[in-house]
Amino acid sequence: MRFSIASIAAVLPAFASAQDAAGAGDYVAQFQNFLGSLGSKIPHTGIHDPVAALEAKLGSLRLHTLTKENWWETLHEGVTPETVKPVEWWVLVSGRNVTCSGRCGQLETAFNETAAKFALSPGSPKMGYLNCDDQPLLCSSWMIGAGYIWAIDMLPTPEDVKIYKHRFNVTKATSEEMISLRVDDKAADERWTEVESYFHPFNGQVAKLGLGMPFAYILWFFNIFPNWLFMLVVSFASRTMMSRRMQPAH
Repeated sequence: MRFSIASIAAVLPAFASAQDAAGAGDYVAQFQNFLGSLGSKIPHTGIHDPVAALEAKLGSLRLHTLTKENWWETLHEGVTPETVKPVEWWVLVSGRNVTCSGRCGQLETAFNETAAKFALSPGSPKMGYLNCDDQPLLCSSWMIGAGYIWAIDMLPTPEDVKIYKHRFNVTKATSEEMISLRVDDKAADERWTEVESYFHPFNGQVAKLGLGMPFAYILWFFNIFPNWLFMLVVSFASRTMMSRRMQPAH
């Protein structure tokens, strides 16, 4: 059975009346307003411009745009079962107003300049771009926020994949700073921090159990619904329980 937003909103006044609670009525009014604007408030699960992504990939930057649909295949590009030497990727994790408060412009400019320089230098890392405003589920499944570069040393499955991260001052990042981070031994460089969390996209326990994206959807769900909605549910549930207790026994 399918329910529309309009049908849910239509029964709420009657439901509130049945509850006979002025306090619940306030919540119902908020809920009706919420439903009325739900279409514009629901955060997207992913936005991708394939034309712009292809231009970035084939252009002078050789920049690959990661999405929740293509990240696995993209990062395995050039990796074969016989690969022994890791294929190095640098992925910029950025955002716009939602995940970077509109401050990531300088960081992206510096990364694009670095990508253009690396494209002219054989053996340089492959360059990837992940925008958390556009791909909130992917960022949540990795438990990563804007302002980082992830250096990923790709190897074929089931080999462990090393990931190191570096956080930038997003308003002061420069291409020179990024290029200086290119070292042979990141583990010995204090500017890099190894990613060893449960949410490591390759080695982490969450990824091995296939729970990364379900967890991301849970976070997405809680991002949709405001706190007062849960108070509404609690209010209705508690009043229903009290009503049943007050009914005379037969």
